Amino acid sequence: MYDLLIIGGGINGTAIARAAAVAGQKVLLVEQDDLAQATSSASTKLMHGGLRYLEHYEFRLVHESLTERSIMLQMAPHLVRPLEFRIAHNTDMRPWPVMRLGLWLYDLLAWRGKLPRSRAIRLDDPALQAPHGRGFSYWDARADDARLVVANARDAADLGATILTRTRFADAMRRDNGWAASLETARGAQDVSAGMIINAAGPWAEQVLRTSFCAPPASSRLRLVRGSHIIVKRCFAGDHAWLFQQPDGRIIFAIPYQQDYTLIGTTDAPVDDPDDAYISAEETGYLLTAINRYRSTPLHAADIISSYAGIRALHDDGAGDASAVSRDYHLDLDSAGPPLLSVFGGKITTARHLADDVLARLGIPRGDTRHRPLPGGDFSSFDDLCTSAQKRWPFLDGATIDRMARAYGTHIARVIGDAQSGEEMGEDFGAGLYAREVNYLIAQEWAACAQDIVWRRSKLGLCMNMTQVERLQAYIEEQKP
Repeated sequence: MYDLLIIGGGINGTAIARAAAVAGQKVLLVEQDDLAQATSSASTKLMHGGLRYLEHYEFRLVHESLTERSIMLQMAPHLVRPLEFRIAHNTDMRPWPVMRLGLWLYDLLAWRGKLPRSRAIRLDDPALQAPHGRGFSYWDARADDARLVVANARDAADLGATILTRTRFADAMRRDNGWAASLETARGAQDVSAGMIINAAGPWAEQVLRTSFCAPPASSRLRLVRGSHIIVKRCFAGDHAWLFQQPDGRIIFAIPYQQDYTLIGTTDAPVDDPDDAYISAEETGYLLTAINRYRSTPLHAADIISSYAGIRALHDDGAGDASAVSRDYHLDLDSAGPPLLSVFGGKITTARHLADDVLARLGIPRGDTRHRPLPGGDFSSFDDLCTSAQKRWPFLDGATIDRMARAYGTHIARVIGDAQSGEEMGEDFGAGLYAREVNYLIAQEWAACAQDIVWRRSKLGLCMNMTQVERLQAYIEEQKP
């Protein structure tokens, strides 16, 4: 019998699994698809406080997020890295004193953080339209969202948790001593029992409650909002991001992405169906118009290399506008018998804090997840890590070493192992992806198909062609018993 059964393999579910495993609980997590299959791999790739949340007076959420940002920079320095943001000031948008005050408050709420403070700067990027002679600089952090999910799951598994992907939670019934649950797997139905159930199904949380439990509906409700992004070839110089204000009050980020690209997003489009995770023509047009308000040379639809969309499951706080809905989370506990706790809302930045709150609500003494590095995060200098790796495995080029170090941190040694040459890395599928790494991802990170690897365990789908991806899929099929 498990102490906890967690439904959902996104950032909230895996962070809860890790926290519970650190606390000594016997944990089972089930995910009907791949880890980070949906919302948790479709974010804006940021670990941030949320500068614009200050306009909605969410000071506690911003402070909590900035605190968590600082913690994650220490816990997972390979996956969460500092990033400078620049704001091109436009006199038609928020006034200069308002922006300065907001950034001062942002610094104040992060007063224990180690990132540089905000400041006024002169802007000289030729990609910008005139007149954009002055603006602001402030710091937040970028994050590899899908790999954060996998890292949480890996740490939970290393502590004894059972992680089952491609496993659908079917239903559950309350018994005197806990829950009797039914799962659907590739090998057929499976029955398990657990003392408590946590519904962390993200956009599907309400659907799980409606269809899988003989229990009253939760008092909380979800607000589903689609956030869409486009990816283009690098269209701004430097390793800093941009925040661009829009006439409708929204802001758009332009973020350096995967060395050669710029990530542009996001939108806030209300939807009714959690499966509506696709970018619409209207959203594509909105993002292009938003970025072209500031660029000296316009971008066009033909410049888009890739795009993606995710459904953010927000706790419905009654706000009229989707952009104004709080990004805070809400926990709904049904204690009419063995506990059933549902998670509504939340954001990737605060997942660790949310997990601690979940354990507290369930009366489980918490372990220390604040100071425990995520797998591979036990190093102090990324440059030293890469230098050491390059000396140890000189047959790999610098770009491959850099990518793998950012993905695995010190666990790069587990991926490459005792390979002494490129031949020992096995088949090269392209873009520096070798069979040895693929084997590791299958054995240790729950990868089951090429899409898991090229879009969630890595972002190599941006630079691999269809033939290479098809060969990778064929190789994965060959490894199956």
